[in-house]
Amino acid sequence: MSEGYRAGIDIGGTFTDLVLLEEATGRQVIGKILTTPEDPSEAVEKGLIELLEGEGVTASRLKTIIHGTTLVTNALIERKGARTALLTTEGFRDAVAIGTEHRYDMYDIFIEKPEPLVPRSLRYGVRERVFDDGSVALELDEEQVRQIIAELRERGVQAVAVSFLHSFRNPTHEQRVAEILAEEAPDITVSLSSEVAPEIREYERTSTTLANVYVRPLVERYLLVLKERLGRLGFGGSLYIMLSDGGTASVETACEFPIRLLESGPAAGALATAFYGRKSGFREALSFDMGGTTAKACLIEGGEPLTSSEFEVARIYRFKKGSGLPIKTPVIEMIEIGAGGGSIARIGPLGLLKVGPESAGAEPGPACYGRGGSEPTVTDADLALGYLDPNFFLGGRMRLDREAALRAIEEKVARPLDLDPAEAAWGIHQVVNENMANAARVHAIERGKDPRAYPLFTFGGAGPVHAYGVARALGAPGFIAPLGAGATSAFGFLCAPLSFEFVRSLYGQLGELDWEQVNGVLEELEGEGRNLLHASGVAEPDIRVRRLCDMRYTGQGHEVTVEVPDGRLSSRDTGRLRELYRKEYRRLYQREGPDVPLEAMTWRLEVTAPRPDIQLGGKGDSSSLAQAQKGTRKIYIPERGGFREVPVYDRYRLVPGMVIEGPAVVEERESTVVIGESGRADIDAARNLIARWS
Repeated sequence: MSEGYRAGIDIGGTFTDLVLLEEATGRQVIGKILTTPEDPSEAVEKGLIELLEGEGVTASRLKTIIHGTTLVTNALIERKGARTALLTTEGFRDAVAIGTEHRYDMYDIFIEKPEPLVPRSLRYGVRERVFDDGSVALELDEEQVRQIIAELRERGVQAVAVSFLHSFRNPTHEQRVAEILAEEAPDITVSLSSEVAPEIREYERTSTTLANVYVRPLVERYLLVLKERLGRLGFGGSLYIMLSDGGTASVETACEFPIRLLESGPAAGALATAFYGRKSGFREALSFDMGGTTAKACLIEGGEPLTSSEFEVARIYRFKKGSGLPIKTPVIEMIEIGAGGGSIARIGPLGLLKVGPESAGAEPGPACYGRGGSEPTVTDADLALGYLDPNFFLGGRMRLDREAALRAIEEKVARPLDLDPAEAAWGIHQVVNENMANAARVHAIERGKDPRAYPLFTFGGAGPVHAYGVARALGAPGFIAPLGAGATSAFGFLCAPLSFEFVRSLYGQLGELDWEQVNGVLEELEGEGRNLLHASGVAEPDIRVRRLCDMRYTGQGHEVTVEVPDGRLSSRDTGRLRELYRKEYRRLYQREGPDVPLEAMTWRLEVTAPRPDIQLGGKGDSSSLAQAQKGTRKIYIPERGGFREVPVYDRYRLVPGMVIEGPAVVEERESTVVIGESGRADIDAARNLIARWS
């Protein structure tokens, strides 16, 4: 047996998913356990013990664990971070409350703006001033800083964000404040904007720094407890944390920049989609991840997910940009939909059926879980429709109560709408499908893409159950469900390379830039990046460097990111950069821009280690479709007006070349694929299930 194993662990709102990968053979073993919200590391430990014991593998044989968590997102949404203060340039302490003065809904007279993470009483103006060219206009008042720190200690402040004007050009004042804090109050955690987000735009930079330090003590405690639990199991390998942009970082780096963990779980799902797409020839796809609490959609182009350098968290209105806290951090671009297996169905104030965004979560969970939940959820509806087997949920480890599901649907939905429970359950299923399709459609169209051109790559515990309905609503040509779809995000962690992005704003018109200064910044960022990967054991020849620049037409409010050529830059490269920008502008907007000078705003540098080489293992264990069929079951088929008997197949016995005619159900331990009346599915060489329709 091979000595090399790697594990991916994804903590979701309802379940914690685990994947154990035997490196030599590519064999995967999947585990799934209910998340423990009070201490997520408890579920990680229990799930890992079950997974390893089931395979007869000791923790000491694990070389690597890659982990992602919703801890940062939840702490920001629920406002459960540290008691935080802000030190900013005198006269600017209200900038985080004023924001951009943008009204995200022009016609809402009751519009709510996101409250800053720090109340006004804990925002301090410090006497200092740096001009936009980095020159010092007013030296830092160190005595005032010491007085403020003394007050912070008296008021029980646990964390401090320091964000001075133009510190991305000259960080010396912020660095000096950090030194004084270390002398006067070493127990207080500090984050500097010049390290967290050294970019232009005061509001976004300060908001990002505040969010980073607000969650930093929480993340540090969690990762410390997790390392202790893993140590007790005998794990002595490397623990890496998934970042929002699809890279991974050491625990030390994650503790310093926890804001980069915001979308770590969903990012892994997008990486898995890209991995399977490259292996199976689907380099263009729409990633669709539906778990117990939410669903996420992400476009994959050319075998890579789309990325962005901006993000919003804790939105007051889920789909309204501008209603959340802005975060300047690299992130895989996706849309999150308030629809998961635990999403609660109810009758709205107008007497219409509504599903989500409220979720039953893991505690108490859907009514069918038998854990005290009484509200009808999407999972209850899927069970009532026959799409889920009550005796084979999680491979039979968790029995579902169909009668409890029907009672909840009858009381809360069917009776008020004068429907029978099956019709009400189908209504819940159909509403959530339409909601997810609408959100995915908007996500694609906003990026100039036609959702009808992209097959749906579906995963998550609930994704394959709903893929047929969502794909048909989108007008997509079909859907793809990988083997082990219920834990695909956890597998995505294993596809991620070690990677980190560094940024620095240095702006000016292309024809007027100080190219020596630009080269100095890029060389400094590259040195930091190489040192970071060296510390994680990456050999120098294996490091890949990618340089980018955010550019815009002079006077524009936002930028377009362009890849910058290798080597030292000079004025001779101005024309080349201008053409690269115009090419990217045409690709994004399908038209030429105005004939005005270009400005370079922010320089970015990515350092990346090689992608892990993963072989897909396993060939199935049956020779005919009849052998793969495990029985039949009645499921609700709307085209036939009710329940009909359909074949049920064992996912693990399906081998390449097999073809399944719909309607049919395909079951594995962590998820179920429902193929509708007009569907036809075949199994490809990588054992993906590919469904199409006429």
